[in-house]
Amino acid sequence: MSEIHALDAAVAAIRAASPGVAPQVGVVLGSGLGGVADAVADAVDIPYGEIPGFPKPGVASHAGRLRLGTLGSVPVAVLQGRAHAYEGHRMADVVRPVRTLARLGCTVIILTNAAGSLRTEVGPGRLMLITDHINGTGLNPLVGPNEPALGQRFFDMSAAYDPELRDRLAAAAAAERIDLAEGIYHWVIGPSFETPAEIRAFRTLGADAVGMSTVPETIALRHMGVRVAAISGITNLAAGMVAGSALDHTETMTQGSAMAGDLTRLLTRFLTGWTDDA
Repeated sequence: MSEIHALDAAVAAIRAASPGVAPQVGVVLGSGLGGVADAVADAVDIPYGEIPGFPKPGVASHAGRLRLGTLGSVPVAVLQGRAHAYEGHRMADVVRPVRTLARLGCTVIILTNAAGSLRTEVGPGRLMLITDHINGTGLNPLVGPNEPALGQRFFDMSAAYDPELRDRLAAAAAAERIDLAEGIYHWVIGPSFETPAEIRAFRTLGADAVGMSTVPETIALRHMGVRVAAISGITNLAAGMVAGSALDHTETMTQGSAMAGDLTRLLTRFLTGWTDDA
């Protein structure tokens, strides 16, 4: 089955489960951030298992559910959790959910994730607006035959994270008095956490945070011409930055849940009065 056919099957299943669905903005919720979905009004939930081609997340804090409804009065499609490349999924499967949101009509997608900070002044509990990324994996979801119906073979990534959306999110954060950091996200494959030597190398390359997702989704969405913004929830300082500390995914889930309130207020403010006129 071609990727176009796989996407069409997923879209058909979603529309059958929620007739008349017409989301304008998509949101992907990362580890520990699933609570944001509680703010979605008039919600219709569809488990990933009922959507053809959707991989089931293997991480406990990823619910594996599509929630359709409104947030800030805007029709939204919220992916509660994602599959990761480290779980053994094909890259095409990893990005299929966000591609499906685009095929449903979302022209803007906000990606979120849990990340480790490489800057001591941006510690756990902070939100960080991603301004750019570094792909440290050598993987790309577009490797293989190009699907011209989705996008052109070669395309520009110099503004992968839409500047206008970033400005709107920064303004929303200021209005909500949320201390929103900004920085560059470095994607690693995982699932093991990084070594202190790797963190020093990433910092030399210019990275401000490190995590195991988001970049393949950004690439796939920009391939389709979808506008992207992304926010990291900082759950910990990276390896080697705090003497004697060991990294643990429990901390990721705990800190993520604590930040869900700020993220909910940020996205609600961002979407209030939304018009995609930029």
